[in-house]
Amino acid sequence: MAVQLQHSMRPQHSPDDIARGRFVSGLRSFILNDLAQDMRHAYDTRAARSFEKLEGRTPQSSAEAHKAMRPDPAFKVYSACRVHAQSMVWDSVIPVVVRNSDQMDRAVDETNAMQQVALDPNLIVPRNVEGLDVHLMPGGYAKRDISQVAAGAIYDQGLAVFSMGLMGENLDDIGLSMSAYIRAAFPDFKPRDILDVGCTIGHNTLPWKMAYPEATVHAVDVAAPGLIYGATRAKLQKADIHFHQMNAESLGFESGSFDVVFSSMFLHELSAKTRAAFFKEANRLLRPGGLLLNMELPPNSQMGAFEGFYLDWDCYYNNEPFYKGFRDQDPRALCRAGGFDDADYLQFVVPSIGIYGAEAVEEAARAPLSVDQETTGRLAEGVQWFGFGAWKVA
Repeated sequence: MAVQLQHSMRPQHSPDDIARGRFVSGLRSFILNDLAQDMRHAYDTRAARSFEKLEGRTPQSSAEAHKAMRPDPAFKVYSACRVHAQSMVWDSVIPVVVRNSDQMDRAVDETNAMQQVALDPNLIVPRNVEGLDVHLMPGGYAKRDISQVAAGAIYDQGLAVFSMGLMGENLDDIGLSMSAYIRAAFPDFKPRDILDVGCTIGHNTLPWKMAYPEATVHAVDVAAPGLIYGATRAKLQKADIHFHQMNAESLGFESGSFDVVFSSMFLHELSAKTRAAFFKEANRLLRPGGLLLNMELPPNSQMGAFEGFYLDWDCYYNNEPFYKGFRDQDPRALCRAGGFDDADYLQFVVPSIGIYGAEAVEEAARAPLSVDQETTGRLAEGVQWFGFGAWKVA
């Protein structure tokens, strides 16, 4: 069932709006749980066996599992339903945002949110952000033809429907889960300055301020509408966050400015070149003893062929061209290429704090969970989040 966001920046919904959102969210739940299980059954009983007859072995990779599944009716039904449901997500929220756009623009002024936003008029928004309807979202993150914040509002409302309630009442479950894990696993770590890169609307930035209230928290992204919307959203949630329009390839902060550099569901949106540059920038920005932490999709190398294929679906059918390229990379190697030492590498799986509770997060900090689970990284019942990064020792 679609979550109704609890923050004060949310638009006013009519009963029809709510019903439409709940229907689409329920449809996505059916697809990602029931139809996904049907597809797994088809893989085990038909597709993998057919592949084995032709190749003399079962599929060994995500790509081979994809090849095996493509002709199967279960895959075709699942994919057709999922693509149409994705479009329905945006169709269900765009009229709501359009109808409430004046109200949202007033909220920007009334909160003085622009005092918390540093926009860069000379920044060139990357083509994959400005020219691509990523996630099939019309206009993408940078569209500004409705209002100055509409793209951020569309993303916020769309993600609420899309996530089926699994990302928390304000879409902050990832940030809450990640920050709670770090607090539990490293109780002596007391960051003073925290940076969230690729923050979109700051929904996973705010939990870091909640976890470390004495810290100064900054958030950056390339798309201005999300930053303005996010700053207003943060103001209305009484959170002191500083938003900046910057590119992850070249972050305009002095070296050694931060104790935490964080990102969530960001790396798979970047080209390999930009991704590599970000890791070097993170290393530059961290103080000795600081932590680079990325919440992301788990790597194909640590998952079974079907599980990898299931997650890689978005690369082919959801306008996320860099998705599989990222998942085919080795997280440890990414950190190493950024200047971090292998001995300081960190990775973990943390249960969703909203579903399992704080005690489960604390238990995961004491007893590591396996990456290769069907629920890792999947928006489905029992979701668990994958995190990786490295400490900067010197």
